[in-house]
Amino acid sequence: MNIEKLVLDLCAYDDEQEWFEFKENWFQPEVLGEYISALSNAAAFHYKQQAYFVWGVNDETHEIVGTTFNQYCDHNKEPYQNFLARNLSPSINFSFEEEIIDGKRVVVLVIPAAEEIPTAFKEKRYIRIGSSKANLKDYPKREIQLFKILDGRVETIETLPAKYQELTFSKLFGYYGSKGIVLNERTFEKNLGLRNKDGEYNLLAQLLSDNSHFPLRVSIFEGETKGSNLFSVREFGNNCLLYTLDEVLRYADVLNLIQTDESERVVERPETPLFDNKAFREAIINAILHNLWISGNEPMISVFSNRIEILSRGTLAPAQTMEGFFLGESIPVNEKLSEIFLQLHISEKSGRGVPKIIETYGKEAFTFRENSIVVTIPLQKIKKVGKKVGDKVGDKVGNKKGLNSRRQRIITEMRDNPNITTSELHQILGISETAVENNLTFLKENGYVERVGSKKTGYWKVLE
Repeated sequence: MNIEKLVLDLCAYDDEQEWFEFKENWFQPEVLGEYISALSNAAAFHYKQQAYFVWGVNDETHEIVGTTFNQYCDHNKEPYQNFLARNLSPSINFSFEEEIIDGKRVVVLVIPAAEEIPTAFKEKRYIRIGSSKANLKDYPKREIQLFKILDGRVETIETLPAKYQELTFSKLFGYYGSKGIVLNERTFEKNLGLRNKDGEYNLLAQLLSDNSHFPLRVSIFEGETKGSNLFSVREFGNNCLLYTLDEVLRYADVLNLIQTDESERVVERPETPLFDNKAFREAIINAILHNLWISGNEPMISVFSNRIEILSRGTLAPAQTMEGFFLGESIPVNEKLSEIFLQLHISEKSGRGVPKIIETYGKEAFTFRENSIVVTIPLQKIKKVGKKVGDKVGDKVGNKKGLNSRRQRIITEMRDNPNITTSELHQILGISETAVENNLTFLKENGYVERVGSKKTGYWKVLE
């Protein structure tokens, strides 16, 4: 185990998680035993293989400060490590690891996650609630959930096998590459947690594969209910989930630029966004991270004449409180997917997503149903939004010259990789770069694609 890398990775978190704890020189022999119980159970609760108690790190700043803690001391004339082992049940194979980082001594207590039954210290079981240690029996809902997890009765996208096992990941490699991160072909499956304990590709792998078989649909209704005319349905999917998300967010940009108040025509038409783009982005990302993908259903996006509804399946994570949720202390249902989003800077550790939505639209934007969570984003009041949305989008993508197979292929490649270059298209299509440029000119002039930004740093937006 690379202790230095482990400690630095833990320090990178903005806040302590329920499966690790930072201290400088603190040591209370009995209480540390309780912490081991709590952290071991918390690791199991969050599907972590191990938990960690780290000495030598400031718990507020996460700065490495060094420690004088002595893991080889005695307690009541007994070696302390023997005392811990004797009072922990069932027996767990914990270990103390020591490392010098930047010239400062750090000690890490590595604690295996509970298996089969919760870990107890002196016959009492503990759990972590946020950054606090608590008696497990005082939190019956969490206790029930923990027993279900240990019994193997709780499926996650990491444990549930993918419906399809013949998976490829070229788009995932491309997406990471566009973020300046190079995936190792030999280790990426393990590092990203794409296989379950039986060695099968899991549902997370399917979501990140070249063909996820999970579309995200944007349905536009002419009125205020689903009983009104369905104007259009745009499907984004059967793709790596990361690209699907980008496609939905780019489509939202198109929708948000189409409202113009023409009721009182003046020299300069006042243009007002239909909705707050940042709040919409956070709502979509939250819907994906909290969606109960194991149900076999994806989030739903519905555009009405007066609002957008973004529905995610399932409910809050068992460890999530309503108060904590509104404060931005989010506990994602799909923890590994959340880690990947953080790594790619799609989401942040700051927990600003929900507070941003609340700041813009209030707590009433959230509706918690029995089996779903809905975020409602009101639209700026205009007449017959559904029809205007549909008409304007139609202006952009309808009544165009037909596409030959080559131009259809270019559009497909742009959807898969909005940052694709002329040189790359030249290699993929097997035609000259001049021919590629001519086809790009046709697609731009006829409203199929748009170049956003400069030639070097911009990207392609598919408009159809």
